[in-house]
Amino acid sequence: MLLPVMSNETGANSTTKIDLMRECLRLIKRKNKDDGIKVKRAFETLLIYVRNVARDPDEDKFRKIRLRNPAFKERVGRFEQGVKFLELCGFERVEGDKYLYLPRERFDMTVFKSAGNILQSAITNPYFGLLSPEE
Repeated sequence: MLLPVMSNETGANSTTKIDLMRECLRLIKRKNKDDGIKVKRAFETLLIYVRNVARDPDEDKFRKIRLRNPAFKERVGRFEQGVKFLELCGFERVEGDKYLYLPRERFDMTVFKSAGNILQSAITNPYFGLLSPEE
């Protein structure tokens, strides 16, 4: 179920943002059908990022991700849509694309809760993304 949310500062409707988040995860799963372990690891890692920020949005270390971090690159960064998912949560590229950073004022608990719910569904539902229409 999609949560109705007010528009953000860019004018994008958050329900659309949630649909786009879901589509990012669907694309990761669909394009990597033969590697379910890497897909699950990506989803679990994204869920950790989302949960950490939601639990403590004032903690800078949870709102900054180094894009060249080997663990990040291996688990999430290898998937273009994984980075896009974080950008839809409010993270933005900073310092010459070295980091993804979530400015405190861009944190929206409703968006993060929805992102967590979508990720949880993607992790636990074996049919997530596989029954949607192909590209």
